[in-house]
Amino acid sequence: MKRISVFGLGYVGCVSAACLADAGFDVIGIDINDEKVDMINKGHSPIIEPGLDELLAKVVGEGKLRATTSCEEAVINSDLAFICVGTPGDERGQLRLNALKNVSREIGQVLKGSTKPYTVVVRSTVLPGTTQSIVTSSLLAAAGEIFRPFLKMAMNPEFIREGCALKDFANPPFTLVGSEDEDTETVLRDIYKNVDAPYIQTNLKTAEAVKYLCNAYHALKVCFANEAGDICESFGIDALEVLRIFCMDTKLNISDAYLRPGFAFGGSCLPKDLRALLYATHHADVSLPLFESILPSNEAQIDQAITKVLSSGKKRIGIMGLSFKPDTDDLRESPMVRLVEAFIGKGLDVRILDKNVSIAKLTGANRRYIVEEIPHIASLMCDDHQELLAHSELLVIGNATQENEEILEQVGSDCQLVDLTRGTVPGQIYNRRAA
Repeated sequence: MKRISVFGLGYVGCVSAACLADAGFDVIGIDINDEKVDMINKGHSPIIEPGLDELLAKVVGEGKLRATTSCEEAVINSDLAFICVGTPGDERGQLRLNALKNVSREIGQVLKGSTKPYTVVVRSTVLPGTTQSIVTSSLLAAAGEIFRPFLKMAMNPEFIREGCALKDFANPPFTLVGSEDEDTETVLRDIYKNVDAPYIQTNLKTAEAVKYLCNAYHALKVCFANEAGDICESFGIDALEVLRIFCMDTKLNISDAYLRPGFAFGGSCLPKDLRALLYATHHADVSLPLFESILPSNEAQIDQAITKVLSSGKKRIGIMGLSFKPDTDDLRESPMVRLVEAFIGKGLDVRILDKNVSIAKLTGANRRYIVEEIPHIASLMCDDHQELLAHSELLVIGNATQENEEILEQVGSDCQLVDLTRGTVPGQIYNRRAA
């Protein structure tokens, strides 16, 4: 496939069109703005971006890129369309999708009556489900349902930054393509074959979601660094030096550690140290909105789990895992202890299985904690999984362990399951029946 159209010649579209043309494709850029179209056809960039003006002059001069205001001209002379129109938000955050709908409808009108396969790739940033609900539906509403077998859809979010867009296009963190169609995925793989990045294929919604979470995480990192700077300044410390050393930890800090959906955090370190940090900075009159939101967010995960179990209407509850994380007997600030206490307070009949939290094995601080702080829970511990399963109408999986997976293989279909690990146990056998 050598003929590509790019709808929307703003930042993403202009960069994409130029780079695709430079990769050897015949590219037609489409925009409703006559001035943008005229500038590109003269080999000039309508946006400020290092190197783009020179690249446009090159590919336009070679005849690999031209621009038009005609959707019909672009669709007829291409086999694949990238949609790169803007999706601005209003003051509440709701996206304005008029441009996306209009472009999709216009493409569909041109394709009406055609029996030639045509691929449409959404590159605009849209919320999960938008490609299917807005783009596909608008296209088929205009082209007719008869065109559905010939319409190939994909989501291909961009990961380019202003100021270094050309480098980012050629060397992104990864090339992400969402599509349920094998042929479409193959076409996109070929288009990006010379891009220096891992190629990742997934479904439409996942690709849409990844882009949003990436942007949210980038924003989070900026705020974290700024508030970290405020903290350091309140202690009279060089914030740049602290963050320089912080970023050298690629095992826990700059890594995928802790970035797996699961349950609330607990233990002897994270809650205590966060409270201490907030206490000290409050007394220094330092405002930390992001840091101050962490504990409430953690509490919300616990409340959500409590609500989920209570809404089941079951009274006999089994808890699999009581410590704050697997492979430890540490109960200090364990969110699972919080759950058990909440269930007891609501009159539920609770039993617990955690081989690491056995009174006979506890020594030192952990023994004192369960005896002095939560003695009422000690009596709820089961000696083995048969006792737990015989008791339970509903099982709450609190820790992801191989042992728990093996036990869950024996659970009958009449027992409801609430998986707080979100399927992190190898095999994810109980997600099929999750309550």
